[in-house]
Amino acid sequence: MKYPPLVPAFALGLSLLPATACVVAVDSHSEIVREEKRFTVDGTPDLRVATFDGSIQIHAWDKPGVLVEIEKRGPSKEAVDALQVVVEQKGNVIDLEVKRPKSESFSSIGIHQTAYARLIVSVPRAANVRAHSGDGSIRIERVTGRIELRTGDGSIRASGVSGDMNFDTSDGSVVVDGAEGQLVVETGDGSVNVSGRLGAVKLHTGDGSVVYRADPGSSMTRAWDITTGDGSVTLYLPPDFGADVDAHTGDGRIISDLSDPVEKSDRATARADRDRRTLRGPIGAGGQLLRVRTGDGAIRLKVN
Repeated sequence: MKYPPLVPAFALGLSLLPATACVVAVDSHSEIVREEKRFTVDGTPDLRVATFDGSIQIHAWDKPGVLVEIEKRGPSKEAVDALQVVVEQKGNVIDLEVKRPKSESFSSIGIHQTAYARLIVSVPRAANVRAHSGDGSIRIERVTGRIELRTGDGSIRASGVSGDMNFDTSDGSVVVDGAEGQLVVETGDGSVNVSGRLGAVKLHTGDGSVVYRADPGSSMTRAWDITTGDGSVTLYLPPDFGADVDAHTGDGRIISDLSDPVEKSDRATARADRDRRTLRGPIGAGGQLLRVRTGDGAIRLKVN
């Protein structure tokens, strides 16, 4: 590699290392330690952040680098100091993880307490992000790229995101607002509420309602699959939306406000199916498969 004149090679190497700042504070409930990790990148960052316990907040900013603020909390200084922050950077690939301490819990006056770490992440608008929390909520705003969010227990919130997105929580609700691209949502227990202009959609909850509002201009690039084990499903679709619908509810009814281009001889059957538990056939000009399932709940197809 050739370096610019008068710039030592080792200086460029140092620019790849994370910058760190540390602030210590104590409130009435716990010991708090805040520190920063700054990363210089050349192009689109590929970032992975993880914490075994704590929330993660990710937002876009107007700077080219990446900033990760780590807020450690615990019942004592010893508990906070036991948290391990492991950092690695190779070019634009950044990996930061807060690991569980060897001594997982600490007792104070008979109360079982643990230390944890919250992450606040600032990235360029265009960034690939993977975020994982063992126990905590995750929020992301105004980021475009490959986005993967996973939490063992907590809600997921996303706003103004686009790209190839995959959101997964074992127990918690998922809310996505103003999304574009393709989206997969999986929650074991919680409601799902999504809006945006998406080409590919897969939404699933084991127990909870599902609402998807497709913005004007939405069109299907692949099949959509929307399912819930127990709860209602409501879809708001543009007036000119085209799809081949396959909707079924195990215990409930299907209500559709959308026109369908079935033949006159088939209209009575389509209407009867709609009032029962199954609706199959094209809406608009037809198109990709729109599959909707609920084990127990109503299915509503509405004009957005």
